[in-house]
Amino acid sequence: MYFGKPKNQHDQTRVPPNQNVTTTFPVLHHGNVPYYKKDLSDWDLKIYGLVEQPVTYTFKELQELAAIKTTNDIHCVTGWSKLDNQWEGFSTKVLLKKSGVLPEAKYVMIHAEEGWSTNVPIQDFMRDTSMLAHSHNGEPLSPEHGYPLRVVIPHLYFWKSAKWVRGIELVKEEQPGFWEKNGYHMYGDPWKEQRFTWD
Repeated sequence: MYFGKPKNQHDQTRVPPNQNVTTTFPVLHHGNVPYYKKDLSDWDLKIYGLVEQPVTYTFKELQELAAIKTTNDIHCVTGWSKLDNQWEGFSTKVLLKKSGVLPEAKYVMIHAEEGWSTNVPIQDFMRDTSMLAHSHNGEPLSPEHGYPLRVVIPHLYFWKSAKWVRGIELVKEEQPGFWEKNGYHMYGDPWKEQRFTWD
C-alpha cells in the first residue's frame, strides 16, 4: 500500500523545501553501530511507561504479529530525500494497542542503542503510516541502517525514525531526546523546515 503522493520522482510536490533527491541511502547516526548474536538472543524491545501492561518482546515474538508493508518517501534534516522506499515490519498502532495506552499518555519517547532517544507526539507515533521496520526494499535492514528494527515515521524528518530501537516509553509530558537537547526542533515537520529549535 502506498501512502505518499503519485510515484513520479520529478513531482516536486513530494520533495519538501531545500531537499535534494538521492537514489542512495546515506548513513548518518550518533554513536557506534551495534552488532547482535545471529539468533538475536541478546536483543529485546520494551514497551513501558503509561500503558496498562508493560511488555518485553523478543524478536521472535514480534514476528508473530501481523506484518505490514508500506511505500513512502523519507526526508533527512541534512537535506536529502529518498523516494519510494519499501518497508516491511509491524504497525506501531497495533503494538501500542496490545499494551493498552493509558489516557494520560500524550507523547512517546523512543529509546535506542548508545543512549540515543527521540520524542514524538503519540498521535504521530500511532499514525497508519508509522511502523517498526525490519526490512527495506525487500532486504533485511543492514546494521548501519538499524538492524534488526528501526522506527519509520515518514512524515517527520528522518532523525525521528530511530535506528536500533530498544524501548518505547509512553509519557505524559513532552521531553527532548538526544538531538532535541542539542538544538534540533521538538517536532520536525520537513514541509515547514522545522530543523532547529528556532525554526
